[in-house]
Amino acid sequence: MRVRVLGCSGAIAKDSRTTSFLVDSDVLVDAGTGVGDLTLEEMLGIRHVLVSHSHLDHIAALPLMVDSVASRLREPINVWALPGTIAALKAHVFNNVIWPDFSRIPSSQAPFIRFHEIQVGQTLKLGGKAIEVLPAVHTVPACGFALATADSKGSWVFTGDTERNPAFWNRLNQLEVAALVIETAFSDREQDLARRSLHLSPCALAEELDCIAKHKRFPIFITHTKPAETELIMNEIRKFDQTRPFGPEVAHDIRWLRAGQEFEL
Repeated sequence: MRVRVLGCSGAIAKDSRTTSFLVDSDVLVDAGTGVGDLTLEEMLGIRHVLVSHSHLDHIAALPLMVDSVASRLREPINVWALPGTIAALKAHVFNNVIWPDFSRIPSSQAPFIRFHEIQVGQTLKLGGKAIEVLPAVHTVPACGFALATADSKGSWVFTGDTERNPAFWNRLNQLEVAALVIETAFSDREQDLARRSLHLSPCALAEELDCIAKHKRFPIFITHTKPAETELIMNEIRKFDQTRPFGPEVAHDIRWLRAGQEFEL
């Protein structure tokens, strides 16, 4: 299983693209502005879009991507999301005001996109991949995902946007994890804002990572940092991880996610 990072920023700026990951060539996890770097042929290869939640930085490119390839589609693009996320997309994006309702165009029987409701705890089988829907704690209905194939070394786990989330860690500790992608949107100087907006800051991240079972070891990739605070956030994370109370021998393997990275799992 190959994961390509299209976007992993919490906002836009030069070389900063918002959340989107291409898994193999057929599954898109979130549809932020990073999708715009794909060629038309690559967009045409996408059969499924997993949407973690309805916030703009995670869905901004979805209507534009569908428009780009619509004339060449032979079957609908499948959009998988929680019921509340689908309701938000229908009410506020594909509403024939902001954008055409591609779930009814060219017709209800043969649309450009088809919505599918998912639930936390559900496992999907898409394109040879097992995709488990994981819990998230955010200001709107939200979820994360764990993706694996029969020959992958473990699951690629994506938290989505979330704050403190005990249910997530309970499930993660039961999985064989090849890599974890976890958000840290704000620095500690903005930790009150992070808490109100149900995002993580480095001090909250430290508490969350201590929920990982001590025998588990896997790389942890930081995503969703605000461009103006990325360097500060990473410095704060390095500082707490080097001075963990359990000692440096159990420090986490924490890395900064970058657009353009690819992973073979």
